[in-house]
Amino acid sequence: MSRKKGIMGGTFDPIHYGHLVTAEEVRDYFDLEEVVFVPSARPPHKIGQEISDPEHRYLMVVLATVTNPYFRVSRVEIERPGPSYSIDTVRYFKSVWGEDTEIFFITGADAFAQISHWNNPTELLSICTFVAASRPGYRLCLESSLQGKVKVIEVSALAISSSEIRRRVKRGESIKYLLPEAVENYIYKNGLYRT
Repeated sequence: MSRKKGIMGGTFDPIHYGHLVTAEEVRDYFDLEEVVFVPSARPPHKIGQEISDPEHRYLMVVLATVTNPYFRVSRVEIERPGPSYSIDTVRYFKSVWGEDTEIFFITGADAFAQISHWNNPTELLSICTFVAASRPGYRLCLESSLQGKVKVIEVSALAISSSEIRRRVKRGESIKYLLPEAVENYIYKNGLYRT
């Protein structure tokens, strides 16, 4: 019997309840053994954009996921030199978990819509099942060739966004209840997103 595990990659700058609810809904719906959160060190699609230090983002993900026994966090992309490509991460976990493990790669529907610009998308689609999480009202149009390889799930908590949280912190507005309290405290303690 094959095992089923999830990978949730992202910048997580910062991680918020939208990410956590998505991971838990996908884990529950597809009956996954676990979901591994993989903060990216150097996202190729964000070159030139200001993002927080990978160590801060990694620690915020640890704080956000520590109470869920089905969640864990990997440093694989933080410790890998060069850009953070999803294909390298999925290959890595495929080698660690074995060929009999079905990998569910969890990403936002808006990010998945750009998959043709990812590194090696054809191989990526052939070695894992994509779960594209969408916000209410967002329509993801799939090509017929992708119908079996991509599952679309709507998550109401995805109305929360990392960019809005960063804007709110910068403007001195409350971010309470948008993300775990431990992450909120970490942001304030370390002065993230102020400038």
